Amino acid sequence: MEISKVAHIGIAVKSIEESLKFYEGTLGIKCVGQEEVRDQKVITAFLPLGETEVELLQSTSEDGTIAKFIEKRGEGLHHLAFKVYNIEKALEELKAQGIRLIDEKPRIGAGGAKIAFIHPKSANGILIEISERE
Repeated sequence: MEISKVAHIGIAVKSIEESLKFYEGTLGIKCVGQEEVRDQKVITAFLPLGETEVELLQSTSEDGTIAKFIEKRGEGLHHLAFKVYNIEKALEELKAQGIRLIDEKPRIGAGGAKIAFIHPKSANGILIEISERE
């Protein structure tokens, strides 16, 4: 699998608007837009920083994965995303190595990217996203 960079760092938050007060107001990292991903029950906000981005994730539903994450662990680091050139090939390679996957096939995430998640039990407790964006 060829990884080209850290695509983004996902951070689970209760409120994007409240969180932006810190990221924009205190740190000076500007948000370039927000997007609702309905099938994932989340609103995302991306804050570019060099060659990577900070992705704020706010749940739109009490039964959404971000809401459940915050309920269990509180706000904070949710996942680390790596950019790959061919996500289908990357998933095949991971499966062949016996890596536990949350997504056997890619799905569409924010910005139209193809995404898939590696289960934290196969990645030292970290939720890893692989992402292919054209």
